[in-house]
This record gives sequence, structure tokens and C-alpha cells, in this order.
Amino acid sequence: MKDEDILARIGDFVGEEQALRERMQRGELSRAEEQRRLQDLEVALDQCWDLLRRRRARLDAGENPDDAGVRPPDEVEGYLQ
Repeated sequence: MKDEDILARIGDFVGEEQALRERMQRGELSRAEEQRRLQDLEVALDQCWDLLRRRRARLDAGENPDDAGVRPPDEVEGYLQ
């Protein structure tokens, strides 16, 4: 996956997050449904940002950015713990 593809996915996830909040405000889904999907989106966004940072770091170090892969959610989400 190239940087442009990752950035496009980030844009898609942000758009989905905005649409989700709008649907919640219109009463089209429950608070629980909104929260569950927002959690999923947060993890997906964290994975994308992590991958993008690692790709750019590899490129800066003269390494192949394509060798960086998506890390599992528990690894990406565990940074602050």
C-alpha cells in the first residue's frame, strides 16, 4: 500500500466518522451502535497513521517503505499503556 492509498483510506474513515455522527443526530442509530463503530474507526485510523509514520521513517532511513505492514490493533492501541 502506498502513502497516497493510506491517506485516501484515512480520508474515507474520517468521512465515515462524520456521517456516523450525523446519523446519530438524526436518530437513525442508537448511541451504542455509534460508539461501537466509532471505536472500530478509531482503531482503523490509528493503524493507518502508524503505518504511514513507519513507511516514512523507513524511507528517511534509506529502507524500503513497502516492508512496513499494518500492525495488529492490540499492538497499535497499546502504545500508551
